[in-house]
Amino acid sequence: MSQFTSGFWDVYIAVISVASIVACAVFLKLQSVRKSVEADTTGHVWDENIQEYNNPMPRWWAWLFYLTVAFSLGYLVLYPGLGSFQGTLGWTQLGQLEAETRAANAQFGPLYDKYARQDVSEVAKSAEALAIGQKLFLNNCAQCHASDGGGSRGFPNLTDRDWLWGGTPEAIKTSITEGRRGVMPPFGPVLGEQGTRDVAHHVLSLSDSTHDSIRAARGKEKFAQVCAACHGAEGKGNPALGAPNLTDRVWLHGAGEAAIVEQVTKGRQNQMPSHKDVLTPAKIHLLTAYVFALSAPPR
Repeated sequence: MSQFTSGFWDVYIAVISVASIVACAVFLKLQSVRKSVEADTTGHVWDENIQEYNNPMPRWWAWLFYLTVAFSLGYLVLYPGLGSFQGTLGWTQLGQLEAETRAANAQFGPLYDKYARQDVSEVAKSAEALAIGQKLFLNNCAQCHASDGGGSRGFPNLTDRDWLWGGTPEAIKTSITEGRRGVMPPFGPVLGEQGTRDVAHHVLSLSDSTHDSIRAARGKEKFAQVCAACHGAEGKGNPALGAPNLTDRVWLHGAGEAAIVEQVTKGRQNQMPSHKDVLTPAKIHLLTAYVFALSAPPR
């Protein structure tokens, strides 16, 4: 990879950029001079009598292009664009972001701090706080959980009371701050095709879904051997591990024999990223209140 990080490429980009701009200026100059030919036209004719005259482009038009050339050169002097040269103004995207972030924190920091001193359950009762929390949610969470928090296949619904890692304010805040990683190992090689189907039907029986009772009976023992350690002997899940409750009818990755067989066979790995490096503790506190209110509307 050293050939892609050497200083050669900085020089290469700078030369190509400057050469391209200069070439545009030279081309404009050539097109602005009337060529010496015997006739006043280029010899091109359309529709029998429409001829192309050998005239240079209008001066006002040419000067507009020259202005763009001058602007390009001035921009490359002031701003980054020539390899590793940072520009005389020292502007960077990161610097601008940090400056805008500091300005926003200075303006809205007191408002966030006011709610940070309150319990999440109290903040969840404030319409103003929920309005702010909704904006935080739309900017940071809606991409996966949908704008209304309803989730989608593979992404939990935050509006019900079914929680993989717990639905208390403390658990929600931990999920947002530290992120979560749920891992279900593949059991297909251990159970085999028929054993996997048996376990799938036992899982279906736990929620009283349509199932084969004979296969479910055979799968009960296998479930106790390979699944109960995480999901519990009764299949009610374990929030400490993020193991879902299998006795309800909330299916994160789809219901039915085929979907469950796939999950048992191949396993699952789901990850929610940590937001502690993206959001301040005060913003996470507000966002926690908003998510908490989605499934526990304040009375």
